[in-house]
Amino acid sequence: MATLTVTINESLTLNGRERGNENSFTVESVTQAFSRVVTCPATVETTIATFRAAVNTADSAMDLDDVKYVRVTNLNTSNDLTMSLQVSAAESGVADASASILLEAGKTFMLGAVHDGIALDDSQDTLITSLNDLESIVIKGAAAAADVEVFVAS
Repeated sequence: MATLTVTINESLTLNGRERGNENSFTVESVTQAFSRVVTCPATVETTIATFRAAVNTADSAMDLDDVKYVRVTNLNTSNDLTMSLQVSAAESGVADASASILLEAGKTFMLGAVHDGIALDDSQDTLITSLNDLESIVIKGAAAAADVEVFVAS
């Protein structure tokens, strides 16, 4: 088993004063890593990561119980992308909800656990009572093809 160390370094000098920060954390007991750069075609949806209760139920699926860290980076320097988090209320692997996030050029999105790690609620009057599973991450390309880097530690 290995330990993943993640360091986030923000460097900003504003009005002559340093305002940036550095934060680090570790992810213990990592036994698997999934890392790839995916070229996402223009205006087409591309699934870049899939999470299931059993790895044999979908091509390239990762065990959602084991995932501890996920990072998605838009490697494009000029085009924003749309990242869709496909969410499943059951561990069946069928997404029944989604949330879309703008992933700006050069920016990164990170999250931890994907099992019981996300909830969606369209009512402002309802408290979140349960967290659901992330079923997959889908990228919709911009006007031109764009490269996206995905890294998962399990």
